[in-house]
Amino acid sequence: MGLVHFKAPRAQQGVALVEFTLVLPLLLLLLLAFGEFGRMLFQYNVLLQASRDANRFVAGQAWNSTLGTVALSNTLLTQTKNVAVYGVPSQAGSAVVSGLTTANVQVAAEGIDHVRVTITYTFCPVIGAGNCSGSIPGFFGNAIALGIPLVATTVMRVL
Repeated sequence: MGLVHFKAPRAQQGVALVEFTLVLPLLLLLLLAFGEFGRMLFQYNVLLQASRDANRFVAGQAWNSTLGTVALSNTLLTQTKNVAVYGVPSQAGSAVVSGLTTANVQVAAEGIDHVRVTITYTFCPVIGAGNCSGSIPGFFGNAIALGIPLVATTVMRVL
């Protein structure tokens, strides 16, 4: 008995190439979605760290020992917002996240001995061409908004 060589039928040639061509766009879309999700998590982490830094800054300076309560002056509020956006009390350098401004930062007293820093930011995926005002038409008539709101809030007790 000799070896029998198996020959693929002629009708099956090129099927793998056709299947690859059909699956490739889905794989690329999935890869893009994973990349965008990772970028969104990275930006949220940066915002959360900026919120912590700003809260640490304001918590060290907001206590008024004479009154026994939190005192937030306009200068302290401005410096805290600058710490959240630029990383320093003065308005110098670039923002920690592209498009973040001091208008996105809120500083408030919580009770008598806590302060809260909240940063609200809209994440824009690459597919939105950077303007987040657009939307993708939905399959069933409703448009899908591109911007995803990210909110980083930190509460600390003043020192």
